[in-house]
Amino acid sequence: MSKAVTDSRPVTRFERKFSIVPRNIGFALAFLRQICRPDKEYPKDRVNSLYFDSADLDEYMRSASGEFRKNKVRVRWYGTVSGNEGTKSVYLELKSREGFASSKQREELTVPSENLIPERLGRGIIDKTTLNNTLAKFGHFPETPLRPVIVISYQRYRFQEIQTGIRVSYDYDISASMIAPELRRFESRISLPTAVIEVKGPTIELPVTLRRMKFLDTDWSRFSKYGYCIDAFLSDPGSVARFSPSGKNIYL
Repeated sequence: MSKAVTDSRPVTRFERKFSIVPRNIGFALAFLRQICRPDKEYPKDRVNSLYFDSADLDEYMRSASGEFRKNKVRVRWYGTVSGNEGTKSVYLELKSREGFASSKQREELTVPSENLIPERLGRGIIDKTTLNNTLAKFGHFPETPLRPVIVISYQRYRFQEIQTGIRVSYDYDISASMIAPELRRFESRISLPTAVIEVKGPTIELPVTLRRMKFLDTDWSRFSKYGYCIDAFLSDPGSVARFSPSGKNIYL
């Protein structure tokens, strides 16, 4: 394993998330295309994240209870992987949140591509020494050992709002595979029927154009893909809670 670019300077930003019900997924993307420009460098790709947590799911519990301070540790990579590419760049990320403000630190690592095939994700992609040493460099010292829990994958469109340049992303086709075997109550993989709009900028205020999102029957929420997917796996199949983020009812 080799290290590449490091970005360990946390930049604080405000992040607002809006979950989109299934019937409005197409409308939401069309709306963003009217008021935003596609990102010049990475307009669309597949995002994959392997999340780490303690054996007791401490970070999930903090997220579910709405605690003021919380962290997420994940290894992220982009695109699809067959395992035959030789090596692949991945990013060890620490995402920290305090109230409405969040920051992210990450380090690029090069790993054998076979580390990313589904059968091997339970090994964590990177070794524990690299995981712990990099988190220590970020100033994060978990109270208990971390282990891989779940991998979440989705398609992402990236935009910039035309008037302000604020970053906007649109995530859909969200799926998750449970890596921790004891949490596979009913199945090991699920697909979620919702999409998510994320707005990231230096202030908490939304641009005027984005305030029109209300017609999509959505509102700002503390939506977390990690928390949402864990909830879905822990809920009974067919239950409303399984696919309803933050207690909302999902109408197809």
